[in-house]
Amino acid sequence: MQKNIIISILVSASLIAGVIFYLSNESTSTANDSTTETQNVEIRDGVQYVTITAHGGYTPRTSTIQPNIPTKLIVKTNGTYDCSSALVIRSVGFEKILQPTGEEIIDLGALKSTESIEGVCSMGMYSFQIKTN
Repeated sequence: MQKNIIISILVSASLIAGVIFYLSNESTSTANDSTTETQNVEIRDGVQYVTITAHGGYTPRTSTIQPNIPTKLIVKTNGTYDCSSALVIRSVGFEKILQPTGEEIIDLGALKSTESIEGVCSMGMYSFQIKTN
C-alpha cells in the first residue's frame, strides 16, 4: 500500500515538472517570436504585401514596412479555430471571423512614416503590429 502511494507521488511530481518545463519553453519561444525579424514583406508591382499567420496568436508579431507604398496584409490560416481567427484592425475598420483555412487579403492603404497598425483578436489576447521604418 505504501509503495503505491510513493509511486503515485513520483508520477505526479514528474507530470507537474513536465508541464512546468513545457510551459516555460512555450513562453520563452513566444517572447522570442516578438523580437525575431522575419522576411514576411514583399513588394510586387508597386504594392507591398505583408504576410502573417493566425494560429494560436499571430506570427510574426512585429513587421516593418516601407512608408508611402500601397500595402496589403495577407493573413493565412490553417486549421485555426482559436481566438486569433476573430481579427480586428480598428484603424482600417476591419473586423471579421476568418475562415479556418485560407487567406484573407486586407487593404491597409499607404502608411506614412512613423505610422503603425495594430491587429488584435476579438478578446484582445493576441496582437500584432505593422510599423514603418
